[in-house]
Amino acid sequence: MGMIHNIVSYELAGSLIAIGMSTWQALAAVILSNVFLIVALWFNSSAGTKYGIPFPVLIRASFGFKGAHVPVLIRAFIAIFWFSVQTYVGSKAVGAVISVVYPGWVSLGTHTFLGMGLNDWIGFTIFWLLHAWVISHGMERVRNFELWAGPLVIVLALGLVFWAIKVAHGIGPIFSVPAKLSGGEFWKNFFIGVTGMIGGFATLVLNIPDLTRFAKSQKDQAIGQAIGLPVMMTFFGFMSIIITVGTVFAFGKPITDPVQLLLHFKGHPIVVLLGAIALLIATLSVNVVANVVSPAYDLINLIPSKLNFVKAGFISIVIGVFFAPWLWFNNATSVFNIAGAIGGALGPVAGIMIVDYYLIKNRNYDLNSFFVKEGHYTYRNGWNPRAFIAMGLGVIVALIGLVVPALQSLYTYNWFLGIIVGGFAYYFLMRSSQSQSVTVGEGENQVLLK
Repeated sequence: MGMIHNIVSYELAGSLIAIGMSTWQALAAVILSNVFLIVALWFNSSAGTKYGIPFPVLIRASFGFKGAHVPVLIRAFIAIFWFSVQTYVGSKAVGAVISVVYPGWVSLGTHTFLGMGLNDWIGFTIFWLLHAWVISHGMERVRNFELWAGPLVIVLALGLVFWAIKVAHGIGPIFSVPAKLSGGEFWKNFFIGVTGMIGGFATLVLNIPDLTRFAKSQKDQAIGQAIGLPVMMTFFGFMSIIITVGTVFAFGKPITDPVQLLLHFKGHPIVVLLGAIALLIATLSVNVVANVVSPAYDLINLIPSKLNFVKAGFISIVIGVFFAPWLWFNNATSVFNIAGAIGGALGPVAGIMIVDYYLIKNRNYDLNSFFVKEGHYTYRNGWNPRAFIAMGLGVIVALIGLVVPALQSLYTYNWFLGIIVGGFAYYFLMRSSQSQSVTVGEGENQVLLK
Protein backbone atom coordinates (compact mmCIF):
# COMPACT_ATOMS: atom_id res chain seq x y z
CA MET A 1 0.00 0.00 0.00
CA GLY A 2 2.82 2.35 0.88
CA MET A 3 4.39 1.98 -2.58
CA ILE A 4 1.12 3.13 -4.18
CA HIS A 5 0.38 6.26 -2.13
CA ASN A 6 2.83 8.59 -3.87
CA ILE A 7 2.91 11.36 -6.44
CA VAL A 8 4.05 9.22 -9.40
CA SER A 9 1.21 6.72 -8.94
CA TYR A 10 -1.22 9.63 -8.72
CA GLU A 11 0.15 11.23 -11.89
CA LEU A 12 0.13 7.98 -13.88
CA ALA A 13 -3.58 7.52 -13.16
CA GLY A 14 -4.45 11.18 -13.62
CA SER A 15 -2.54 11.35 -16.92
CA LEU A 16 -5.04 8.93 -18.44
CA ILE A 17 -7.51 11.83 -18.36
CA ALA A 18 -4.88 14.20 -19.77
CA ILE A 19 -4.36 12.02 -22.87
CA GLY A 20 -8.08 12.12 -23.64
CA MET A 21 -9.82 9.23 -21.86
CA SER A 22 -13.18 9.46 -20.15
CA THR A 23 -13.52 8.65 -16.45
CA TRP A 24 -14.83 5.14 -17.16
CA GLN A 25 -12.11 4.42 -19.72
CA ALA A 26 -9.34 5.60 -17.37
CA LEU A 27 -10.75 3.49 -14.53
CA ALA A 28 -10.89 0.45 -16.84
CA ALA A 29 -7.22 0.97 -17.76
CA VAL A 30 -6.25 1.11 -14.06
CA ILE A 31 -8.21 -2.05 -13.25
CA LEU A 32 -6.89 -4.03 -16.24
CA SER A 33 -3.27 -3.07 -15.55
CA ASN A 34 -3.63 -4.22 -11.96
CA VAL A 35 -5.14 -7.55 -12.98
CA PHE A 36 -2.11 -8.31 -15.15
CA LEU A 37 0.26 -6.98 -12.50
CA ILE A 38 -1.07 -9.12 -9.67
CA VAL A 39 -0.97 -12.27 -11.81
CA ALA A 40 2.68 -11.60 -12.75
CA LEU A 41 3.52 -10.81 -9.13
CA TRP A 42 1.88 -13.97 -7.85
CA PHE A 43 3.76 -16.13 -10.35
CA ASN A 44 7.13 -14.56 -9.57
CA SER A 45 6.56 -14.50 -5.81
CA SER A 46 6.27 -18.22 -5.28
CA ALA A 47 9.97 -19.14 -5.46
CA GLY A 48 10.96 -16.37 -3.06
CA THR A 49 8.41 -17.58 -0.51
CA LYS A 50 9.36 -21.23 -0.94
CA TYR A 51 13.15 -20.86 -0.71
CA GLY A 52 13.49 -17.62 1.27
CA ILE A 53 16.01 -16.07 -1.13
CA PRO A 54 15.95 -12.68 -2.92
CA PHE A 55 15.85 -11.73 -6.60
CA PRO A 56 19.64 -11.34 -7.16
CA VAL A 57 20.07 -14.97 -6.04
CA LEU A 58 16.99 -16.49 -7.71
CA ILE A 59 17.91 -15.04 -11.10
CA ARG A 60 21.05 -17.23 -11.10
CA ALA A 61 18.87 -20.26 -11.83
CA SER A 62 18.06 -18.98 -15.32
CA PHE A 63 21.00 -16.70 -16.21
CA GLY A 64 23.87 -18.44 -14.38
CA PHE A 65 25.77 -17.22 -11.33
CA LYS A 66 27.81 -14.76 -13.43
CA GLY A 67 25.18 -13.95 -16.05
CA ALA A 68 22.73 -12.98 -13.29
CA HIS A 69 24.69 -9.76 -12.77
CA VAL A 70 23.37 -8.39 -16.10
CA PRO A 71 19.59 -8.43 -15.38
CA VAL A 72 20.32 -7.43 -11.76
CA LEU A 73 22.21 -4.34 -12.94
CA ILE A 74 19.53 -3.50 -15.52
CA ARG A 75 16.89 -3.64 -12.82
CA ALA A 76 19.12 -1.62 -10.48
CA PHE A 77 19.58 1.20 -13.00
CA ILE A 78 15.86 1.30 -13.73
CA ALA A 79 15.18 1.56 -9.99
CA ILE A 80 17.67 4.44 -9.90
CA PHE A 81 15.78 5.98 -12.82
CA TRP A 82 12.55 5.85 -10.79
CA PHE A 83 14.44 7.31 -7.84
CA SER A 84 15.25 10.36 -9.97
CA VAL A 85 11.61 10.72 -11.02
CA GLN A 86 10.29 10.40 -7.46
CA THR A 87 12.93 12.86 -6.23
CA TYR A 88 11.91 15.40 -8.86
CA VAL A 89 8.19 15.20 -8.17
CA GLY A 90 8.82 15.14 -4.41
CA SER A 91 10.95 18.27 -4.72
CA LYS A 92 7.84 20.05 -5.95
CA ALA A 93 6.31 19.37 -2.53
CA VAL A 94 9.39 20.94 -0.92
CA GLY A 95 8.81 24.01 -3.08
CA ALA A 96 5.15 24.12 -2.07
CA VAL A 97 6.12 24.16 1.61
CA ILE A 98 8.68 26.95 1.06
CA SER A 99 6.21 29.00 -1.02
CA VAL A 100 3.85 29.20 1.97
CA VAL A 101 6.46 30.95 4.11
CA TYR A 102 8.39 32.78 1.35
CA PRO A 103 6.16 34.66 -1.14
CA GLY A 104 9.06 35.39 -3.50
CA TRP A 105 9.71 31.68 -4.09
CA VAL A 106 8.04 31.54 -7.53
CA SER A 107 9.98 34.55 -8.80
CA LEU A 108 13.22 32.59 -8.38
CA GLY A 109 12.06 30.40 -11.29
CA THR A 110 12.98 33.16 -13.74
CA HIS A 111 16.63 32.19 -13.26
CA THR A 112 17.07 28.91 -15.17
CA PHE A 113 19.95 26.44 -15.34
CA LEU A 114 20.05 23.20 -17.38
CA GLY A 115 16.33 23.37 -18.07
CA MET A 116 15.12 24.03 -14.51
CA GLY A 117 14.45 27.21 -12.56
CA LEU A 118 16.50 28.19 -9.51
CA ASN A 119 13.59 27.55 -7.16
CA ASP A 120 13.15 24.04 -8.53
CA TRP A 121 16.89 23.39 -8.26
CA ILE A 122 16.81 24.44 -4.60
CA GLY A 123 13.80 22.19 -3.92
CA PHE A 124 15.43 19.29 -5.78
CA THR A 125 18.71 19.70 -3.87
CA ILE A 126 16.94 19.83 -0.49
CA PHE A 127 14.93 16.70 -1.26
CA TRP A 128 18.02 14.91 -2.60
CA LEU A 129 19.90 15.76 0.60
CA LEU A 130 17.01 14.36 2.66
CA HIS A 131 17.52 11.05 0.87
CA ALA A 132 21.25 11.21 1.61
CA TRP A 133 20.47 11.85 5.28
CA VAL A 134 18.13 8.86 5.44
CA ILE A 135 20.65 6.59 3.72
CA SER A 136 23.37 7.57 6.17
CA HIS A 137 21.16 7.13 9.25
CA GLY A 138 18.72 4.42 8.21
CA MET A 139 14.97 4.24 7.72
CA GLU A 140 14.29 4.37 11.46
CA ARG A 141 14.49 8.17 11.20
CA VAL A 142 11.39 8.33 8.98
CA ARG A 143 9.48 5.28 10.22
CA ASN A 144 7.32 7.24 12.64
CA PHE A 145 6.60 9.85 9.97
CA GLU A 146 5.65 7.11 7.50
CA LEU A 147 3.10 5.68 9.92
CA TRP A 148 1.01 8.82 9.66
CA ALA A 149 2.14 10.23 6.31
CA GLY A 150 0.71 7.30 4.32
CA PRO A 151 -2.79 7.55 5.85
CA LEU A 152 -2.60 11.36 5.62
CA VAL A 153 -2.11 11.08 1.84
CA ILE A 154 -5.35 9.10 1.66
CA VAL A 155 -7.12 11.71 3.82
CA LEU A 156 -5.75 14.45 1.55
CA ALA A 157 -6.92 12.56 -1.56
CA LEU A 158 -10.38 12.00 -0.10
CA GLY A 159 -10.64 15.70 0.69
CA LEU A 160 -9.76 16.53 -2.93
CA VAL A 161 -12.32 13.96 -4.14
CA PHE A 162 -15.07 15.79 -2.26
CA TRP A 163 -13.77 19.05 -3.67
CA ALA A 164 -13.86 17.61 -7.22
CA ILE A 165 -17.45 16.41 -6.77
CA LYS A 166 -18.41 19.84 -5.43
CA VAL A 167 -16.90 21.81 -8.33
CA ALA A 168 -18.45 19.37 -10.83
CA HIS A 169 -21.85 19.78 -9.09
CA GLY A 170 -22.20 16.08 -8.34
CA ILE A 171 -20.71 12.70 -9.15
CA GLY A 172 -22.84 12.36 -12.30
CA PRO A 173 -21.05 15.07 -14.32
CA ILE A 174 -17.66 13.55 -13.44
CA PHE A 175 -18.67 10.28 -15.08
CA SER A 176 -20.34 12.08 -17.97
CA VAL A 177 -17.19 13.79 -19.29
CA PRO A 178 -16.85 12.60 -22.91
CA ALA A 179 -13.71 10.95 -24.21
CA LYS A 180 -11.57 12.78 -26.75
CA LEU A 181 -10.41 9.53 -28.30
CA SER A 182 -12.32 7.03 -30.40
CA GLY A 183 -11.80 3.98 -32.61
CA GLY A 184 -8.25 2.84 -33.25
CA GLU A 185 -6.79 5.94 -31.64
CA PHE A 186 -8.58 5.12 -28.38
CA TRP A 187 -7.44 1.50 -28.27
CA LYS A 188 -3.88 2.51 -29.05
CA ASN A 189 -3.80 5.01 -26.17
CA PHE A 190 -5.74 2.66 -23.90
CA PHE A 191 -3.11 -0.07 -24.12
CA ILE A 192 -0.29 2.48 -23.97
CA GLY A 193 -1.89 3.59 -20.70
CA VAL A 194 -2.18 0.00 -19.47
CA THR A 195 1.42 -0.86 -20.33
CA GLY A 196 2.55 2.46 -18.85
CA MET A 197 0.80 1.68 -15.56
CA ILE A 198 2.41 -1.77 -15.57
CA GLY A 199 5.78 -0.22 -16.43
CA GLY A 200 5.57 1.83 -13.26
CA PHE A 201 5.73 -1.41 -11.27
CA ALA A 202 7.86 -3.47 -13.70
CA THR A 203 10.85 -3.49 -11.35
CA LEU A 204 8.64 -4.79 -8.54
CA VAL A 205 7.56 -7.75 -10.69
CA LEU A 206 11.21 -8.83 -10.82
CA ASN A 207 12.33 -8.17 -7.26
CA ILE A 208 9.09 -9.15 -5.48
CA PRO A 209 10.95 -12.22 -4.06
CA ASP A 210 12.97 -9.69 -2.00
CA LEU A 211 9.76 -9.13 -0.03
CA THR A 212 7.84 -12.40 -0.29
CA ARG A 213 10.82 -14.42 0.99
CA PHE A 214 9.72 -13.23 4.45
CA ALA A 215 6.15 -14.50 4.02
CA LYS A 216 5.15 -17.48 6.18
CA SER A 217 3.22 -19.23 3.40
CA GLN A 218 2.12 -18.98 -0.23
CA LYS A 219 -1.38 -18.17 0.98
CA ASP A 220 -0.07 -15.25 3.03
CA GLN A 221 1.83 -13.67 0.16
CA ALA A 222 -1.05 -14.18 -2.28
CA ILE A 223 -3.68 -12.60 -0.02
CA GLY A 224 -1.38 -9.84 1.20
CA GLN A 225 -0.43 -8.76 -2.30
CA ALA A 226 -4.03 -8.95 -3.54
CA ILE A 227 -5.11 -6.51 -0.84
CA GLY A 228 -2.04 -4.32 -1.15
CA LEU A 229 -1.79 -3.85 -4.90
CA PRO A 230 -4.95 -4.25 -7.06
CA VAL A 231 -7.43 -3.23 -4.37
CA MET A 232 -5.52 -0.21 -3.09
CA MET A 233 -4.11 0.82 -6.49
CA THR A 234 -7.59 0.77 -8.02
CA PHE A 235 -8.93 2.79 -5.07
CA PHE A 236 -6.08 5.32 -5.20
CA GLY A 237 -6.18 5.46 -9.00
CA PHE A 238 -9.95 6.00 -8.89
CA MET A 239 -9.48 8.96 -6.54
CA SER A 240 -6.71 10.37 -8.78
CA ILE A 241 -8.97 10.14 -11.83
CA ILE A 242 -11.93 11.83 -10.10
CA ILE A 243 -9.70 14.65 -8.81
CA THR A 244 -8.14 15.17 -12.26
CA VAL A 245 -11.60 15.37 -13.86
CA GLY A 246 -12.52 17.87 -11.14
CA THR A 247 -9.62 20.09 -12.20
CA VAL A 248 -11.09 20.17 -15.71
CA PHE A 249 -14.33 21.57 -14.30
CA ALA A 250 -12.51 23.99 -12.00
CA PHE A 251 -9.69 25.25 -14.22
CA GLY A 252 -10.62 24.23 -17.76
CA LYS A 253 -7.70 21.80 -18.11
CA PRO A 254 -6.52 18.60 -16.41
CA ILE A 255 -3.94 19.08 -13.64
CA THR A 256 -2.21 15.75 -13.03
CA ASP A 257 0.40 17.00 -10.55
CA PRO A 258 -1.10 16.96 -7.00
CA VAL A 259 1.44 19.54 -5.83
CA GLN A 260 0.39 21.98 -8.55
CA LEU A 261 -3.20 21.35 -7.58
CA LEU A 262 -2.45 22.13 -3.93
CA LEU A 263 -0.90 25.43 -4.98
CA HIS A 264 -4.30 26.47 -6.33
CA PHE A 265 -5.43 26.58 -2.69
CA LYS A 266 -2.99 29.34 -1.72
CA GLY A 267 -5.84 31.11 0.03
CA HIS A 268 -5.72 28.24 2.54
CA PRO A 269 -2.01 27.99 3.46
CA ILE A 270 -2.61 25.32 6.13
CA VAL A 271 -4.10 23.03 3.46
CA VAL A 272 -1.10 23.60 1.18
CA LEU A 273 1.39 23.14 4.02
CA LEU A 274 -0.07 19.94 5.50
CA GLY A 275 -0.80 18.42 2.09
CA ALA A 276 2.68 19.13 0.73
CA ILE A 277 4.39 17.79 3.87
CA ALA A 278 2.32 14.58 3.67
CA LEU A 279 3.25 14.09 0.00
CA LEU A 280 6.89 14.90 0.72
CA ILE A 281 7.32 12.40 3.56
CA ALA A 282 5.32 9.66 1.82
CA THR A 283 7.38 10.07 -1.36
CA LEU A 284 10.65 10.16 0.59
CA SER A 285 9.93 6.95 2.49
CA VAL A 286 8.64 5.08 -0.57
CA ASN A 287 11.54 6.29 -2.70
CA VAL A 288 14.19 5.11 -0.23
CA VAL A 289 12.60 1.68 0.25
CA ALA A 290 11.69 0.98 -3.38
CA ASN A 291 14.34 2.83 -5.38
CA VAL A 292 17.43 3.18 -3.20
CA VAL A 293 17.61 0.12 -0.94
CA SER A 294 17.03 -2.24 -3.84
CA PRO A 295 19.71 -0.96 -6.28
CA ALA A 296 22.10 -0.44 -3.36
CA TYR A 297 21.96 -4.15 -2.52
CA ASP A 298 22.22 -4.99 -6.23
CA LEU A 299 25.46 -2.99 -6.43
CA ILE A 300 26.74 -4.65 -3.25
CA ASN A 301 25.96 -8.01 -4.84
CA LEU A 302 28.17 -7.00 -7.78
CA ILE A 303 31.16 -5.75 -5.73
CA PRO A 304 30.72 -7.09 -2.17
CA SER A 305 34.34 -6.49 -1.20
CA LYS A 306 34.26 -2.77 -2.07
CA LEU A 307 30.75 -1.59 -1.19
CA ASN A 308 28.56 -1.38 1.86
CA PHE A 309 24.97 -0.09 2.00
CA VAL A 310 25.88 3.56 2.59
CA LYS A 311 28.43 3.69 -0.25
CA ALA A 312 26.15 1.86 -2.67
CA GLY A 313 23.21 4.04 -1.68
CA PHE A 314 25.16 7.23 -2.36
CA ILE A 315 26.31 5.91 -5.73
CA SER A 316 22.67 5.19 -6.61
CA ILE A 317 21.36 8.66 -5.75
CA VAL A 318 24.25 10.42 -7.51
CA ILE A 319 23.61 8.46 -10.71
CA GLY A 320 19.91 9.30 -10.41
CA VAL A 321 20.53 13.03 -10.94
CA PHE A 322 21.81 12.39 -14.48
CA PHE A 323 18.42 11.08 -15.65
CA ALA A 324 17.19 14.73 -15.55
CA PRO A 325 13.44 13.98 -15.20
CA TRP A 326 12.58 17.70 -15.22
CA LEU A 327 13.21 17.73 -18.98
CA TRP A 328 10.44 15.27 -19.85
CA PHE A 329 8.25 14.18 -16.90
CA ASN A 330 5.69 16.99 -17.13
CA ASN A 331 4.36 15.67 -20.46
CA ALA A 332 1.66 13.00 -20.01
CA THR A 333 2.48 11.22 -23.30
CA SER A 334 6.19 11.09 -22.48
CA VAL A 335 5.45 9.61 -19.06
CA PHE A 336 3.56 6.69 -20.55
CA ASN A 337 6.04 6.15 -23.38
CA ILE A 338 9.00 6.00 -20.99
CA ALA A 339 7.17 3.88 -18.40
CA GLY A 340 6.10 1.57 -21.23
CA ALA A 341 9.67 1.27 -22.52
CA ILE A 342 10.81 0.26 -19.03
CA GLY A 343 8.10 -2.38 -18.87
CA GLY A 344 9.07 -3.65 -22.31
CA ALA A 345 12.72 -3.94 -21.29
CA LEU A 346 12.00 -5.79 -18.04
CA GLY A 347 9.11 -7.93 -19.30
CA PRO A 348 11.36 -10.54 -20.98
CA VAL A 349 13.33 -11.07 -17.74
CA ALA A 350 10.07 -11.66 -15.84
CA GLY A 351 8.94 -14.10 -18.53
CA ILE A 352 12.22 -16.01 -18.32
CA MET A 353 12.07 -16.24 -14.51
CA ILE A 354 8.48 -17.49 -14.52
CA VAL A 355 9.04 -20.06 -17.29
CA ASP A 356 12.27 -21.25 -15.69
CA TYR A 357 10.64 -21.89 -12.33
CA TYR A 358 7.35 -23.41 -13.46
CA LEU A 359 8.14 -25.15 -16.76
CA ILE A 360 11.88 -25.82 -16.87
CA LYS A 361 12.67 -26.53 -13.20
CA ASN A 362 9.13 -27.71 -12.34
CA ARG A 363 9.05 -25.55 -9.19
CA ASN A 364 12.05 -27.43 -7.80
CA TYR A 365 15.29 -25.49 -7.41
CA ASP A 366 18.50 -26.96 -5.99
CA LEU A 367 19.14 -24.52 -3.12
CA ASN A 368 22.85 -25.36 -2.76
CA SER A 369 23.52 -24.61 -6.43
CA PHE A 370 22.63 -20.95 -5.91
CA PHE A 371 25.73 -20.49 -3.76
CA VAL A 372 28.43 -22.60 -5.46
CA LYS A 373 30.29 -22.15 -8.72
CA GLU A 374 30.12 -25.82 -9.71
CA GLY A 375 26.39 -26.50 -9.46
CA HIS A 376 23.29 -26.91 -11.61
CA TYR A 377 23.33 -23.20 -12.48
CA THR A 378 26.91 -23.02 -13.73
CA TYR A 379 25.91 -23.45 -17.40
CA ARG A 380 28.91 -22.20 -19.44
CA ASN A 381 31.41 -20.77 -16.97
CA GLY A 382 28.57 -19.10 -15.05
CA TRP A 383 26.67 -17.83 -18.09
CA ASN A 384 23.50 -19.20 -19.70
CA PRO A 385 23.60 -17.93 -23.31
CA ARG A 386 20.06 -19.21 -23.98
CA ALA A 387 18.65 -16.84 -21.36
CA PHE A 388 20.42 -13.90 -23.00
CA ILE A 389 19.18 -14.89 -26.46
CA ALA A 390 15.63 -15.11 -25.12
CA MET A 391 15.96 -11.77 -23.33
CA GLY A 392 17.35 -10.13 -26.46
CA LEU A 393 14.51 -11.44 -28.62
CA GLY A 394 11.94 -10.27 -26.08
CA VAL A 395 13.42 -6.77 -25.82
CA ILE A 396 13.69 -6.42 -29.61
CA VAL A 397 10.07 -7.41 -30.20
CA ALA A 398 8.83 -5.24 -27.31
CA LEU A 399 10.70 -2.09 -28.32
CA ILE A 400 11.10 -2.38 -32.09
CA GLY A 401 8.05 -0.15 -32.58
CA LEU A 402 10.08 2.75 -31.17
CA VAL A 403 12.59 2.67 -34.04
CA VAL A 404 10.67 1.09 -36.95
CA PRO A 405 7.65 3.24 -37.90
CA ALA A 406 5.96 0.41 -39.78
CA LEU A 407 5.90 -1.65 -36.57
CA GLN A 408 4.86 1.16 -34.27
CA SER A 409 1.64 -0.62 -33.36
CA LEU A 410 3.66 -3.36 -31.62
CA TYR A 411 4.94 -0.87 -29.07
CA THR A 412 1.39 -0.42 -27.79
CA TYR A 413 1.63 -3.91 -26.28
CA ASN A 414 5.34 -3.83 -25.36
CA TRP A 415 5.18 -5.36 -21.87
CA PHE A 416 2.90 -8.18 -23.01
CA LEU A 417 5.08 -8.92 -26.04
CA GLY A 418 8.24 -8.79 -23.95
CA ILE A 419 7.08 -11.21 -21.28
CA ILE A 420 5.50 -13.63 -23.83
CA VAL A 421 8.30 -13.65 -26.41
CA GLY A 422 11.04 -13.77 -23.76
CA GLY A 423 9.30 -16.60 -21.89
CA PHE A 424 8.47 -18.71 -24.96
CA ALA A 425 11.92 -18.24 -26.51
CA TYR A 426 13.56 -19.31 -23.26
CA TYR A 427 11.29 -22.36 -23.00
CA PHE A 428 12.08 -23.65 -26.49
CA LEU A 429 15.80 -22.92 -26.22
CA MET A 430 16.07 -24.69 -22.87
CA ARG A 431 13.95 -27.68 -23.96
CA SER A 432 16.10 -27.99 -27.04
CA SER A 433 19.26 -28.05 -24.93
CA GLN A 434 17.80 -30.57 -22.47
CA SER A 435 16.96 -32.97 -25.29
CA GLN A 436 20.68 -32.98 -26.11
CA SER A 437 21.70 -33.58 -22.46
CA VAL A 438 22.16 -36.67 -20.34
CA THR A 439 21.16 -36.86 -16.68
CA VAL A 440 23.12 -39.16 -14.33
CA GLY A 441 22.47 -39.97 -10.66
CA GLU A 442 19.26 -39.96 -8.68
CA GLY A 443 17.28 -37.50 -6.54
CA GLU A 444 19.26 -34.53 -5.27
CA ASN A 445 22.46 -36.07 -6.62
CA GLN A 446 21.35 -35.73 -10.23
CA VAL A 447 23.87 -34.05 -12.53
CA LEU A 448 23.04 -32.72 -15.99
CA LEU A 449 25.80 -33.44 -18.53
CA LYS A 450 25.81 -31.19 -21.62
